[in-house]
Amino acid sequence: MVATSVWHYKKQTDAEPVVVPVVQEFGEHVEDCSLTLNNVTQDNAGIYQFSFTTNISTLNLTNEDGVTLEITDLKVDMVSELGIVLEGKWVKLFCGTCIPSVTLPTYIWHKDGRPHSRIHGVNQLDLQEAKPEDSGSYSCSIGGQEGLLSSPVNCTVEWAPKNVSVSITPSGEIVEGSSVTLTCSSDGNPPVKIYTWFKGSTSVGEGKTYSIPNIRSEDSGEYTCQSRNDHGERRSTAVYLNVLYPPKNVSVSISPSGEIVEGSSVTLTCSSDGNPPVKIYTWFKEGGTSPVGSGQNYSFSLNPRSDGLYYCEAHNDYGSLRSASVPVVLNGQSLSLYVTTVVGFCGVVALLVIGFCSRCKRRRQNRKTDNHDFQNADPTAEEDTYTALDLKSRTNDNV
Repeated sequence: MVATSVWHYKKQTDAEPVVVPVVQEFGEHVEDCSLTLNNVTQDNAGIYQFSFTTNISTLNLTNEDGVTLEITDLKVDMVSELGIVLEGKWVKLFCGTCIPSVTLPTYIWHKDGRPHSRIHGVNQLDLQEAKPEDSGSYSCSIGGQEGLLSSPVNCTVEWAPKNVSVSITPSGEIVEGSSVTLTCSSDGNPPVKIYTWFKGSTSVGEGKTYSIPNIRSEDSGEYTCQSRNDHGERRSTAVYLNVLYPPKNVSVSISPSGEIVEGSSVTLTCSSDGNPPVKIYTWFKEGGTSPVGSGQNYSFSLNPRSDGLYYCEAHNDYGSLRSASVPVVLNGQSLSLYVTTVVGFCGVVALLVIGFCSRCKRRRQNRKTDNHDFQNADPTAEEDTYTALDLKSRTNDNV
């Protein structure tokens, strides 16, 4: 009968043996001489020997070769289609190598420390079309020993930019002269670092934000942002900047143009640029104390009291502006702008000058004709005249 028994341990066969009572350090010594090791780690690997004595002999009977215990860790290996885990591509996870077992084991997969799936007999987890939500820390265990997890492996799914959008600060109405900032947001892995801003099809800036200080009416338009990372680029949907501003470029035109007979109708039209568009127009005649009309067009019949300078004032929600004055003149039986009167006056003067020159020319021609007739007259006529007046040459008989 066995009197005493003990277990001994050494790390390596060729190393200087160090005998350690295993009973005290690694397990329990029970009547059947078995040894139980709890919470096995790599430190438990080595050679175990058992020796005992009997009641008949005091010699220690020892198994010199002992029993070699090898500890194998579960390990997860990851293989992907492109060397990286890219969204939409496959990735495979392997739980260790072949694990000897009389029956096929069940492999239990864990993601971020929580059970993910159970696969019987196959140590492979397939992610056919990887998605961002597949990213995480994966480990595995064997059925029946779920608490003994493998060391984890990180699976990080990468993807090109998506969900690209633009926000406007401040929100609400944008008034000319204020400052506006556009901010680009996107979802990508690795994170987006290159942003390009466009107004229409023209590049206007770089960076995650695009600021417009002292915004003007010409800054109105559609803006987009383009996001780029290592896996591609994507552009946002367009946002429209609608810059509001008071009336500008206010002017007045007159219809019909040219001379108009008294009693006819004339229409003054006010034009302007504003956002929102101008809807309130007020007409004034200089020298008056109150408006003479309203609306974009102002029509009236011509009479002697129509003379004067007229202007319009355009008004929207953000301000007002008046036009330059337009002169309207009633001259005799016709109405014209001052410039038309000046042109008519110049025409009359020109006609008078032409008439005067023609008259002078005719006078010069008449003088030349008289002189020519005198030079060609009969020379004896003059002599007859003087003879008739010469009384001395007359005879006594004629007295």
